[in-house]
Amino acid sequence: MNIRIISPGKTKQSFIQDGIDEYMKRLKPFAKIDWITTPDQALRKTNTIEIVKQTEAEHILKRIEPGFTVALDEHGKEMSSPELADLLSKNERMQFVIGGVYGMSDEVRGKSDLVLSFSRFTMTHQMIRLVLIEQIYRAFTILSHKKYHY
Repeated sequence: MNIRIISPGKTKQSFIQDGIDEYMKRLKPFAKIDWITTPDQALRKTNTIEIVKQTEAEHILKRIEPGFTVALDEHGKEMSSPELADLLSKNERMQFVIGGVYGMSDEVRGKSDLVLSFSRFTMTHQMIRLVLIEQIYRAFTILSHKKYHY
């Protein structure tokens, strides 16, 4: 299985990066994970939040490859961990797209096969990286009948 994760900017908090690194190690037996980092866009006096989101979208859309695309957005569909595992089992190539600090553009959501929310709570675009990679690992342990989920 091949999974791409596309996210703007680098992970800034070391405790989040440490968690991501741990789950990336755990995932090696299950899938090839490529983490694609697009340029971080800053809000300046000369632009707006919409311009930032559009610029991020342009960078993200250039990196989307063929395969099932999931955009992570607080207004997306919610699903359980077993449902995510089922989705992973049905797709050989998947990519997850994380929006920037101001969220996801309508264009990226529109080009995605699924818009997914991990919670009705709003999370930072940094924190969702760790939540995503943990849920991908959890999905593979469910599919492999490992005790991690149960």
